[in-house]
Amino acid sequence: MARRAVMTLFSGPTDPWSHRTRIVLAEKGLAIDVVSADESRLPEDLLDLNPYHSLPTLVDRDLVLYDSRVIVEYLDERFPHPPLMPIDPVTRAQFRVALYRVERDWYGMTSDIQTDPSGKAAAQARKILGEAIAASAEVFRAKPFFLSDEFSLVDASIAPILWRLPHLGIELPPQAQPIVKYMNAIFARPTFRLSLTEAERSMRR
Repeated sequence: MARRAVMTLFSGPTDPWSHRTRIVLAEKGLAIDVVSADESRLPEDLLDLNPYHSLPTLVDRDLVLYDSRVIVEYLDERFPHPPLMPIDPVTRAQFRVALYRVERDWYGMTSDIQTDPSGKAAAQARKILGEAIAASAEVFRAKPFFLSDEFSLVDASIAPILWRLPHLGIELPPQAQPIVKYMNAIFARPTFRLSLTEAERSMRR
């Protein structure tokens, strides 16, 4: 296979893991080659490069990364402006714990809903995810961004799930107003608008 001269991201058009990677690219102002890939028919290039055949996959010359967290942290370290993680080790660790919880809980339940939207497991996941998001309202009230005065990798990870709430069949209760305010601010960012695929835009039409 020919060596790629530019950085390439293989990205799922509706995949939240890919979406958060595209948000980070937009926040960094990186114009790279984004290849839209259907999980049911992955490109031969991707099958050759990634032993797990998963999305997203980032190719940077001879480097191939295929875990979403590894990809976004690599992008933040390779292109440090604007920084999307705090410098202080303690705060950085707290952000990593928040990332872990969002990935394990919110992304996990989103996957359960998307796997079989009308099934019992999806109904349970829908209830738990809605309650978990609503229960975090006070955290969203405390700062302009999640636990921070600046946009971070945590915001880039939360935003794809919040964007998909109507598509997932989740409606936030009235007490979640701080989250709605946060969502409106995040979704209005030009970088967020730039990150959306056409299929993702249709989730809120």
